[in-house]
Amino acid sequence: MRRRQETLVHALRRLRPHSAAAEQRLTLWLYRSPDLKAEVAAAGYFNPASNRLRVGDLMLLQSGDAMAMLSVRSNAATGPGVTLDGAVTPIAITRAIAQSFGITQVASAVVRAIVLAPVMAGIVVGTSIPVEAKVHGPVSQVVVTLRDSAGRVVPPVQTVNVEQGYALATLPTPPVGTGYRIRVEDTLDGAVSATSPAFTILPDLRLVLTEGAERLAIEEGGTLLQE
Repeated sequence: MRRRQETLVHALRRLRPHSAAAEQRLTLWLYRSPDLKAEVAAAGYFNPASNRLRVGDLMLLQSGDAMAMLSVRSNAATGPGVTLDGAVTPIAITRAIAQSFGITQVASAVVRAIVLAPVMAGIVVGTSIPVEAKVHGPVSQVVVTLRDSAGRVVPPVQTVNVEQGYALATLPTPPVGTGYRIRVEDTLDGAVSATSPAFTILPDLRLVLTEGAERLAIEEGGTLLQE
């Protein structure tokens, strides 16, 4: 036992201190031993050298199975330390990432268009306005509106189903005036639309008119017509 203690103490070699101040110096020890690292790190192993080891010292250990850096704790005990090398094959961690990411996009053009049939440039008030539109593409319904010269909608507004590529509607004539237009648009997408050229709503030429374009009425309340 005494021989082992002498061997242990003799094997401890003080390396260069980290600090020159004696009261604050940190001593790095080198210790070589055929003992296993687990045996060296066991409690009580360094008791024979407790008078030389101080709390906070570091020990570079070359044991029978590893090279490690140990910290000295109270009562000459050492922490588990950090293993720098070993006699056995070190743990190898292999990390592999295999990631596959792909996007497949198939696009095809879908044509949607509305083509209005010509509208007469002058329509007599009191009649009706026939509307015919040829519809291309997947459009199931259209909205048919009459707009005045300021672009305001003149009621009524009609929603018409598209059948065999056509949308047909009939609108009543608005008051006499100019700048009227017909607009037909997809109910789901207002950008798919068609607007007619401007047309005029004319007075009923069968009536006898005064200079103010008013009808001449007979006493019974009827209207005096031209022959």
